[in-house]
Amino acid sequence: MSDTNYHELSQLGGQSKLPQSPDEAQLEAVKNPHADVDYNVRFVCPEFTSLCPVTGQPDFAHLVIDYVPDGLLVESKSLKLFLGSFRNHAGFHEACTVQIAKRLVEATQPKWLRIGGYWYPRGGIPIDVFYQTGDAPNGVWIPDQAVPPYRGRG
Repeated sequence: MSDTNYHELSQLGGQSKLPQSPDEAQLEAVKNPHADVDYNVRFVCPEFTSLCPVTGQPDFAHLVIDYVPDGLLVESKSLKLFLGSFRNHAGFHEACTVQIAKRLVEATQPKWLRIGGYWYPRGGIPIDVFYQTGDAPNGVWIPDQAVPPYRGRG
């Protein structure tokens, strides 16, 4: 990939501050070096945090993001900073999960994307949120997200 030029990336390779909000965060993309084949990319964020929009208390989730790229890949450091920007963001579980998916679709225009937001209990009830752009392309191995239902201490 010596012909690939990454000088346009503003966050990779240097120190970057955590954006103050998801709207301020910049998701960057790079050229997919294997756009001629379909394959799945998975990101797992087991320590995602945001704030309850009513109480201001922290909410915690385990996120699993799968996507089949087309011409672009999301640059992972920009994704990490984008997800971290939710730390001070007030939003319901459903809003945060779907917002993440929509921004990834906007930034990379994947052939397919799925996100599972496995939220830890609030008020004694765990909330799981799932979003998918459509059917996965035929012939692509999409493994189960393998996140068990919340069982508490038992």
